[in-house]
Amino acid sequence: MTATSARGRIDKRQAILEAAFTVFARRGYDQACVQEIAEEAGVAKPTVYNHLTDKENLFRHAVMAVADLVMAENLDVVERLREPGDDLRAALEDVAYRMSRVCSSEQARALRSLAYGQAGRFPDLIDVVRERTSHRLREALADRLARLSLAERLRPCDPTLAADQFLALLTGPMEVRSHLGARKVSAADTRIVANAAVDTFLRAYKAD
Repeated sequence: MTATSARGRIDKRQAILEAAFTVFARRGYDQACVQEIAEEAGVAKPTVYNHLTDKENLFRHAVMAVADLVMAENLDVVERLREPGDDLRAALEDVAYRMSRVCSSEQARALRSLAYGQAGRFPDLIDVVRERTSHRLREALADRLARLSLAERLRPCDPTLAADQFLALLTGPMEVRSHLGARKVSAADTRIVANAAVDTFLRAYKAD
């Protein structure tokens, strides 16, 4: 296989996974069909089977692919704390806001809905999604907070616990305002939640 044909096969697989997630999010697992996914991806139905073998495998890989995308977006946000600047509060508020927007995006909400909605059929998928999203995010955030603590911008602390608490201050209110992901939260409300979370966090962790 040449490099060009290999690249084309990867691109086609990616197009199929993107189309599959779109259709599963729109129809739900039971109502989605491979023919509709093929049409959405612009490929023949046998091509879908050649790449992903069956509907269950297609669903699993589509969900994992989107989980990886959401994770990558959040890791990019957390990376902004590598150089937070002089105003730590402003940097944390920016990160909290951006992180909340990623986690409450239509794609992220559809990801949670599909993973939890199909827990009976795919009992391991929730753990896979959590590992690729919340667990990786917590690890990255803990690393940034540990560095801030070493720089004496935060008080000495358990960075993993601090990361858990920072995320809880964000996700709890966002879940309430979104009705557990059933509705979209406005940018203004997200900003309010983010700033309040940072205020509470800094009251507990800011260095003297």
